[in-house]
Amino acid sequence: MTKLIVICGATATGKSSLALTIAMQLGTVILSADSRQVYREFDIGTAKPTGAEQKLVPHYLIDICDPKEIMTVADYQERAQALISSPPFQAMETRREGDAVTRRNVSKNPRVSEVPLLVGGTGLYIRSITQGMKIPRVAPHKELRSQLESLSQVQLYAMLQQVDSVAAQKIHPHDSVRTLRALEVYYVTGRPISEQQGENPPNYPILQIGLDCDSAHLGHRIAQRTEQMIADGLVSEVERLCQKYGADLPLLNTLGYQEIKQYLAGDISLDKAKELTVLHTRQFAKRQRTWFHAYSQIEWFDVESSDLLDKVWLRVQEFITNSSRVELSL
Repeated sequence: MTKLIVICGATATGKSSLALTIAMQLGTVILSADSRQVYREFDIGTAKPTGAEQKLVPHYLIDICDPKEIMTVADYQERAQALISSPPFQAMETRREGDAVTRRNVSKNPRVSEVPLLVGGTGLYIRSITQGMKIPRVAPHKELRSQLESLSQVQLYAMLQQVDSVAAQKIHPHDSVRTLRALEVYYVTGRPISEQQGENPPNYPILQIGLDCDSAHLGHRIAQRTEQMIADGLVSEVERLCQKYGADLPLLNTLGYQEIKQYLAGDISLDKAKELTVLHTRQFAKRQRTWFHAYSQIEWFDVESSDLLDKVWLRVQEFITNSSRVELSL
């Protein structure tokens, strides 16, 4: 029977470090659930696992997209589910090269555990797997979006109320992103997005471990990580990416990259860029905590606990043992 262990939580809570240790003890692999780590060349600012860490434990769903490509939640879900549902789990990864899809064996451990770790802070990625979200397979339609964006949000929301009143009830009148997406899905498929959404949770056991701490301690961790990213060469990374892809690349408007881009443009000092990065990351972490705490299935552990690893390892062993007993009884 397929099993899955999730390690989630806000940014800078130590998910990657804990997951690496657990994965090494289990002899398993890590599936990234980070919406920016899927992109190649965006390394330091996304806190992507280092080459040395990837040699210790096979990592998947990182470096699978060109920075100019768009990785939708549906794309991510499809790739992650394919990896998780391969019984027994094999260290195989799906890669897309142009229009061709290839799978290659990247395992260096022939005894890879059948219980992979899904690790990250992108709530939608994790929910798409743990809840089996039904996601309309509609890629962004540039021409249609351009036409819709010429209208005001008031007009767009009124249109949504006419074509999909169910979706409109769930979307705030000022939420332009979700309004636009709902209209895009409707006009591309001819069916309301509300009819295409829903959930179909997987039938295999899932252990969801959440890492958290008080906001003051988290703020300190975020500040420390920001300093470390600068020391590791974030400024050079942003400068290189701007030169290669242009400063208007959407990914360069995300946390850490946008602030350093402002510094490189001469708009702010490096100290100000670091200050803004910490501020914006703390705001983002607050939203992540709100998202994850809404799900009762997540079991929370305090990252400040001196015996955090022991507690998590014990829970992981209990989960694997109990789920195996259930499997044997079926």
